Amino acid sequence: MITQKFVDREEEIATLRRAFERGALIVVYGRRRVGKTRLLIEASKGFETLYHLCKEEEPRETLKSLNAKLFSLTGDDSLLRHPVSSFEEFFERLPEGVVVIFDEFQVLVRNHPRILGVLQEYWDFGGKGSLVLCGSSVSMMEELTSYGSPIYGRRTLSLKVQPLKFRHVGEFFPGYSLEDDVKVYGAVGGVPEYLLRLDPSLPPEENVRREFFGRGFLYEEAEYLLRYELRDLSTYNTILEAISYGYRSFNELKTATEIDGSKLTRYLSILINLGIVGRELPVTATAKKRRRNSRYFIKDNYFAFYYTFVHPFKEEIELGIPDVAIEHFERSFNRYLGFTFEGIAREFLLEMNRAGKLPFRFTKIGRWWHRGEEIDLVALNERERKALFVEVKWKSLREREARGILKDLERKAGLVGLDGWEKNYGLVARRIKDKEKLREDGYFAWDLGDFERLKGAEGL
Repeated sequence: MITQKFVDREEEIATLRRAFERGALIVVYGRRRVGKTRLLIEASKGFETLYHLCKEEEPRETLKSLNAKLFSLTGDDSLLRHPVSSFEEFFERLPEGVVVIFDEFQVLVRNHPRILGVLQEYWDFGGKGSLVLCGSSVSMMEELTSYGSPIYGRRTLSLKVQPLKFRHVGEFFPGYSLEDDVKVYGAVGGVPEYLLRLDPSLPPEENVRREFFGRGFLYEEAEYLLRYELRDLSTYNTILEAISYGYRSFNELKTATEIDGSKLTRYLSILINLGIVGRELPVTATAKKRRRNSRYFIKDNYFAFYYTFVHPFKEEIELGIPDVAIEHFERSFNRYLGFTFEGIAREFLLEMNRAGKLPFRFTKIGRWWHRGEEIDLVALNERERKALFVEVKWKSLREREARGILKDLERKAGLVGLDGWEKNYGLVARRIKDKEKLREDGYFAWDLGDFERLKGAEGL
């Protein structure tokens, strides 16, 4: 059952309210269902606000709706006798200090392209309040504020609304353990609407079976989102599936997909811009080696899960025989969560860094790899010449196993080439037995219990 819940976003709300107070032209965008509308409603509380959801309709119908909302806001009877007949007139009759929100603004632009010129003129000649242009088409909203657009250079604030972090997932599932939260985050990420679709009275695995393999809401959502943003869906499906199969370098992807190199570069760039795919480099990579050494990965957890467990078995699921897909999920989900947990561990270290709970303040963090050797996370302060090397394991480890991992980590750290640096070594795992003994020997050891304590200490 879907319930109304608003989690986090304190920083975004504070930023928007400061902008509303001084009057601003604001662009708010982000993928569908990430919580943009709810954020704007919360941020505009206490301000005179005119909210309009742009629909697929003729401009005259939009003006009728805006006139009714303007009358509701002002009580001006003349609007009943002489309704606004143009967008120019609508802006002229706005009271001073009102926050006007155009939600799904890209729809209005598509149906009435002249609106951008009207906005430019209104803003240039003394807009009287705040104007929020909110949209779900990331590519179109970014294009609206790019060079050549009538409103280029006029926006006061541009805010891209991101999915929630892992630390907020538990607020949707008060009865879940942290281990359950990891499973949920691995399957649907931090998009509030997806989290609200899950039943907190059911185990995470059962929610996954219902929503994905039972052809629930989340089964169709991935391709719906891609169609909303992109043309040539089959090509993007091919690229995303290849990445999910483990083809990570540009040359591997080029060979696996048989897509021309220049076109593949453009497709990957678009997927990166949408936040679906990420590109990473060894944390110590020099500018010279950046192109050759980069790897691609599915950055968004929901898409990563979909292209790992759902898309390869779509035909069977469509035919109502999802058994093979479910078996693959049950057999491989724990291994898949290893990649999810690496991202969560990185988030944990960033929080520890902000809280000053590490041996030094790092300024850079990322993976390192070279000639078959790999370290999950390396945190660096290049000015102070200090490094923290960390392995991440989605496992329950005994002390002996943990020591073996840490000893091998020390060996690999010697290959990174940071001679003369202060080096620290750490391990993040699901559970670590006798981790205090590791700490006594100078290692850093964290598990889900430490995640819980950090959340409690920071009131998260």
